[in-house]
Amino acid sequence: MPGGFWQRAERDPGHLAVVEPDGTEHLAGALLARSNQLVHGLRALGLETGDSIATLLPNGIEAVEAYLAALQAGWFLTPINFHLAAPEIAYIVDDCEARAFVAHARFADAAQAVAEEIDLPKEACFAVGGAITGFRSFAELTDGQPASTPADRTAGVTMHYTSGTTGRPKGVKRSLSGLDPDVSAELYAMFLALFGIPEDGDNVHLVAAPNYHTAVTTFGGNSLQAGHTIVQMDRWDPEETLRLVDRYRVTHTHMVPTMFHRMLALPDDVKSSYDLSSMRWAIHAAAPCPVDVKRRMLEWWGPVIYEYYAATEGGGTLVSPEEWLEKPGTVGKPWPIAQVKVLDDDGRELEPGEVGTVYMHMDTGDFEYKDDPEKTAASHQGDFFTVGDMGYLDADGFLFLCDRKSDMIIAGGVNIYPAEIEGELLTHPKVGDAAVFGIPDPDLGEQIKAVVEPAPGADASDDLAAEIMGHLRPRLGKYKWPRSIDFIDEMPRDPSGKLYKRRLRDPYWEGRDRAI
Repeated sequence: MPGGFWQRAERDPGHLAVVEPDGTEHLAGALLARSNQLVHGLRALGLETGDSIATLLPNGIEAVEAYLAALQAGWFLTPINFHLAAPEIAYIVDDCEARAFVAHARFADAAQAVAEEIDLPKEACFAVGGAITGFRSFAELTDGQPASTPADRTAGVTMHYTSGTTGRPKGVKRSLSGLDPDVSAELYAMFLALFGIPEDGDNVHLVAAPNYHTAVTTFGGNSLQAGHTIVQMDRWDPEETLRLVDRYRVTHTHMVPTMFHRMLALPDDVKSSYDLSSMRWAIHAAAPCPVDVKRRMLEWWGPVIYEYYAATEGGGTLVSPEEWLEKPGTVGKPWPIAQVKVLDDDGRELEPGEVGTVYMHMDTGDFEYKDDPEKTAASHQGDFFTVGDMGYLDADGFLFLCDRKSDMIIAGGVNIYPAEIEGELLTHPKVGDAAVFGIPDPDLGEQIKAVVEPAPGADASDDLAAEIMGHLRPRLGKYKWPRSIDFIDEMPRDPSGKLYKRRLRDPYWEGRDRAI
């Protein structure tokens, strides 16, 4: 029986399990020993089944060790976005009820502020990658501990916090299953089978985004459990991505559309200088992918671009390259373990082609927002939940997304979806990145604002704005034309490509209330 990482590592300790961003390689047997030692060390600290660990870590071996320890000791693991401000991090560490807090020295200032704000005892705070004042060395947890398999193993889970559109983030909490960790891991690894990715073999997964993202934990962790090698990146770079695929013969990865756009913008001689023939599953999600961007990726990489729709709360849908070419723009049909429907504001199920709020249900179990039954109830209609995305199903059951309800622009009573406009903006060769959102309008309620990051070599100017508008007019109905275009040196995105649109939009709404 294949089992999870722990059983596989015992059978094949010489398997290359992890390649860190600096190129350091870790064999499965050594990683297994350290993760076992970490369980023993944290139990000696007093952690019991059902307790929580919070981490503030970049991609690296310590993040993997914490994952493997938590998931075999029945703990909740909360990886925290290190781009948050110290008070935001402190809120999550406190809210998840962390019994241990592990932080990297790169984030020392924030980590110290967190420990002081919520009065964490020194014995619960651990530093990696260097010293942090008031923190113990992470090595103290493992030094002198046995590498033997811990007793009373039981499956743990991750508890990620949603970024949310309003208010503080909430932990998406699932009940502990009580399963043997290797049985649970085997079930998680089966998720990869939805995309046709087999267990074991010579498969290599490229971790292209920070570990605090749910999808990164899901795909990277499941790949590790399935016996694959994972190659980690620290800061995403388009050419470095191609180099790593070539160097390690990467077979699958998880990306977001912005990464596709930036790789496509590389000079042709750079793109052609790397061998990408090993890549078989380039999986993407997290934001609508402009049709033009995806077509160009398929032309370059071949029929290996898979898309899915899901959220931290669950999922979802999946579309193969072949299906997408037949139905451009779709995010696919429901997984075998999922159901999807589209409802209006009154909870009525809509007919094919009618735009409404997308709701999903997973047969594998539900979730709750930690300590927030009202938010949990508000996100549900019966057994189905939503994260606020708008879309429609076609007559064949394929889902098409429009946008987040919170991002939808209502101008003169007409619903306008920014993603469509952003997709057309990105087809202009002088547009490096783009964001569209609504700003106040005394007559229409909202008007369309576009913010553009010029492509390398292009200069922000009135002439460029006019050129871009001339590009859009024949492609979009007049009511979708931006009223104005502003330029920005660099779009506010995190290392995974997620756009912080509120940073762009909120200054225009200061002192005002949006309808949505």
